[in-house]
Amino acid sequence: VWLSKQFDMKDLGEAGHILGIRVVRDRKKRMLCLSQSSYIDTVLARFSMQDSKKGTLPFRKGIPLSKEMSSKTPQEIEDMKTLPYASAVGSLMYAMLCTRPDISYVVGLVARYQSNPGREHWSAVKHILKYLRKTKEYMLVYRADSLLPLGYSDSFFQSDRDKS
Repeated sequence: VWLSKQFDMKDLGEAGHILGIRVVRDRKKRMLCLSQSSYIDTVLARFSMQDSKKGTLPFRKGIPLSKEMSSKTPQEIEDMKTLPYASAVGSLMYAMLCTRPDISYVVGLVARYQSNPGREHWSAVKHILKYLRKTKEYMLVYRADSLLPLGYSDSFFQSDRDKS
């Protein structure tokens, strides 16, 4: 009401989408859910991953990424320039920031190598895309009931080869 007194506007009802994010509201359960399943489908198609296998985890166990895996020879560097590494990482970051905090850690890892990615780094990006393909219907859910905070820890100590 206050906004309509301040500005000329037309009420179009509840928003179904905001910036490409689907908004699902359940007033009875006092829940607000945000989904980017359509965006994820678009990203999968852009990087030709729409028919890939589905991944159960966002990161491949036992294969820590490092600078040592970056392109070394001029040929490797040129080959990697033909791959849309930075674009894929940027697309993953948008999903991560809007509705998919579950991929934050692994997107942060692959983002480190944007200046000189190697084949293993690109493989890790594709693995995240496979995970998103399997979990594209996941939603970020806000509820009015009591909050039970959960935390997780990486028990694979010193897995970051670039910092050890």
